[in-house]
Amino acid sequence: MTYTVSKYSPLQRLLHWGIGLIVLAVLAGGLAMGFLGFKGVTEQLGETGRNLLYLLHKSFGLLILAAMVLRIIVRIRKGAPDYDPPLTRMESLASMAVHKGLYLSLFAMPIFGWLATDALDYPVSFFAVSIPQFIDKDPELGGLLYELHEIFGWVLLSLIVVHIGAALMHFFVKRDTVLHRML
Repeated sequence: MTYTVSKYSPLQRLLHWGIGLIVLAVLAGGLAMGFLGFKGVTEQLGETGRNLLYLLHKSFGLLILAAMVLRIIVRIRKGAPDYDPPLTRMESLASMAVHKGLYLSLFAMPIFGWLATDALDYPVSFFAVSIPQFIDKDPELGGLLYELHEIFGWVLLSLIVVHIGAALMHFFVKRDTVLHRML
């Protein structure tokens, strides 16, 4: 069977793959920090390495947030190419749920992390630029916000696995053009 391949715009594809790679790196750093804890990261990387890991985690998290704002703007202006062949009703519902979950998580996670860091009175920097504090020190609120940051991290990781699995299923099993739209 021959299908027509409609693709996302070059900017949409760049944002998709760029954000995806940064998210994987930030999640890897977050998992390391979560499993090892502050003390464990310090023991493994030393104080300088630990500080660099935290700085990069925060900075790339803010970059993801900014890139997602741009991605939404571009998506509104450019839309999405049609599926050829069209998705089944179940595939369409699943795709919509996963994509909305990914977008929600990619906004919520950096925002909760940023606010948690503020509430615990730690510095937030975007690489070398110090970001002013938005909320006052509140350790209880900071703990809750970090829990939400972590929950959204696990949700995001789960959704990424489903997203990649679905793309591979369309490519290898269904042999349709779903993955080609983003290549």
